[in-house]
Amino acid sequence: MKTKMRGFEVVKEYLDKEIHLPMRNTTHAAGYDFESAETLTIPAHGIVAVSTGIKSYMQDNEVLQIYPRSSLAVKRHLMLVNSVGIIDKDYYNNPSNEGHIQILLRNFGDEDTIIQKGERIAQGIFMTFLLCDNEKKNGPTRLGGFGSTGL
Repeated sequence: MKTKMRGFEVVKEYLDKEIHLPMRNTTHAAGYDFESAETLTIPAHGIVAVSTGIKSYMQDNEVLQIYPRSSLAVKRHLMLVNSVGIIDKDYYNNPSNEGHIQILLRNFGDEDTIIQKGERIAQGIFMTFLLCDNEKKNGPTRLGGFGSTGL
């Protein structure tokens, strides 16, 4: 059996909702496109956490970085609230939300924006990262989900 290195899975809550796993849509694309798991409205000047129905697993020295699709700002007046989302390895299967990746979008337009189920809203890129020489070897264990580390 091949060891899982990195990839995507559907969270249990969305297993029966026809969720597509993120994929690269062109040969040389760096990012895996994430879709909205539901149809929803983002009110004018409002912020909404958009469910993807997806979780991600990766190696110890990797992170999944989430970026907005380039067309969101120009065509839809939407932007990622935190500019770049960071999905750590220990977010996967955490006891609070199973590692469900949600995309925080802000509507900076003057009209409500509807996001359709299956609409591509963000892209994720797996990256390796380096540690400092004097890095702590044992930190706390993640117990919560979205924004839970509180540090």
